[in-house]
Amino acid sequence: MGQVSDNGDISSRGYAGPQQRLFAVRGAVQAEANEPAAILAATAELMQGLIERNGLEPEAMVSCLFTTTEDLDAEFPAVAARDLGLTMVPLMCCREIPVPGSMPRVIRVLLHFYAPAGHVPAHVYVGEAQKLRLDLEAAQ
Repeated sequence: MGQVSDNGDISSRGYAGPQQRLFAVRGAVQAEANEPAAILAATAELMQGLIERNGLEPEAMVSCLFTTTEDLDAEFPAVAARDLGLTMVPLMCCREIPVPGSMPRVIRVLLHFYAPAGHVPAHVYVGEAQKLRLDLEAAQ
């Protein structure tokens, strides 16, 4: 069994190959409406972007946390992730804090995964949700 160092790297005794470490990426998307199809389509677009930009396979994923603004309750975003094949990844859906004036109909995600230590994580903010993180130029 491997050991985890202070910086999150996993090492195995006697193994000299590439080291893996735990990463987390964020993303967000705005759903068109509070309807099951709209929530599923928006979540699928967001997850596909994260998977493609980070070169992820389900086996590397540790967990995925979704949040929705309080105006989205017609479907669980996790359903879209399951439909994409993430059947063995623990998924959880939560409610965002209802901050006055915040963007409506937003689905956010925090995805944990293992990748080679040199991986550069790519966050994904889709469409209008790009306005949520203008500081992350690489997320656009």
